Amino acid sequence: MAFPVDLRRRQVLGLAGTASLALGGETAGALPVQDLLAPASVRAALGLVGVYFGVVLLIAAWVLLGRLVRGPRPPTPRSLLLVLAVWTAPLLLAPPLFSRDVYSYLAQGAMVDAHMDVYAHGPAQLGGPLADEVAPMWRHTGAPYGPAFLALASALSGLTRGELPAGLLGMRLMALLGVALMAVALPRLARHSGADPAAALWLGALNPLVLLHLVAGAHNDALMLGLLGLGLVAARGRAPAVGAVLVTLAALVKAPAALGLLAVVALQARSGRRPLPAVLTTAAAAAGTTVAATAVAGTGYGWIGALNTPVSTQNWALTSLLGRATGALLDHLGSGLAPFAVPAWHLLGIAATAAAVLLIWLRLRPGPVYALGLSLLAVAVFGPAIRPWYVLWGLFLIAAGAPSTSVRHRVAALAVVLALAVLPSGGPADPGQLVLAVSGGVLGVVVLWQAHQAAQAPAPGRTA
Repeated sequence: MAFPVDLRRRQVLGLAGTASLALGGETAGALPVQDLLAPASVRAALGLVGVYFGVVLLIAAWVLLGRLVRGPRPPTPRSLLLVLAVWTAPLLLAPPLFSRDVYSYLAQGAMVDAHMDVYAHGPAQLGGPLADEVAPMWRHTGAPYGPAFLALASALSGLTRGELPAGLLGMRLMALLGVALMAVALPRLARHSGADPAAALWLGALNPLVLLHLVAGAHNDALMLGLLGLGLVAARGRAPAVGAVLVTLAALVKAPAALGLLAVVALQARSGRRPLPAVLTTAAAAAGTTVAATAVAGTGYGWIGALNTPVSTQNWALTSLLGRATGALLDHLGSGLAPFAVPAWHLLGIAATAAAVLLIWLRLRPGPVYALGLSLLAVAVFGPAIRPWYVLWGLFLIAAGAPSTSVRHRVAALAVVLALAVLPSGGPADPGQLVLAVSGGVLGVVVLWQAHQAAQAPAPGRTA
């Protein structure tokens, strides 16, 4: 396939970004415990600078690619898929980046494989090297994931026999499968929603958050979103029951995808099917899938109670921030109500989420795909916990269903901000690490500016 020069340049720039990410992650990523370096060491410092240098290059390549997509001769979806593959390639064998969650996945899979109750006990119950890799705050916490994902994690544990490198690669490949399903679904959902398939791929699959967190971080959100997208594609066609099964499987990876069943019903109603049969068929398919997946996984129904898994006390979700601020104020005033501030704000967040979802579906009534995207974004924003990749729950579907480019611009700007929000080790930042991260980002901006100036300079023998 012959690429236009502008597209090739952006492809190379993004490749340089992800290659720098992978290289820097070798010393500054979320490494196995035995490979961790002291943050103040020279190699860790250089790695951190390299990661943020790569993040800036990747963001620049993505933004410039977006200009091409909106230009008079936009690249085809097929060309964009090849760009995605090229940008992803350096991250395939890179260490985990921006989070240690993948180690929790491996430990929980080993627990299921050993017939331990993964919902009643944390990885500390497993013990051994895998449990040591889990972040301390989650070692005594039950799994918040559904039986579909845990069945896959258990199968991977059996296949790799608990070997860490093989397990990490397996989880990365599972995440890549999810991203591939997302890329397959996006153009089809965009066409159905009257949106531009190329723009949907640019925002929903080539997004830096996808590469940084779903691929480099190997998060199971990739599998959730891939199944959700594929389910919506099936639901809008002649196989609504298959769509309901796939969406339910997505919810049995992570619970927020259950809202997709609303879209499955709405898509059937839009195609002319009566609402009551659509609801009954969807409910039956969802119930049957849940029973079957839970039986296959052998985990029981403890995942329902695990939906209340506690969140980090230092989580920077909106409701958690407001809860801590309110608690500090009450404590300063000498009130005994201070301990109830955070739980109260979390309950308000749940109420706000429910109100937002009802408003979207009953009052605003946008297209089903867009409505689901807005609903999942509300779940992420008002929920008790938030991570940068949670925004992808809604962004993925907003990319396919948004009715205007202005909406895409807003969520793209949000993605750029969140792409810079987490250190590659996945841990909290100290002032020295922040300085190094900013230095890496500034270095990236300087290199890009110099390259731009060189490109604008007249060739020898010519006048400007």
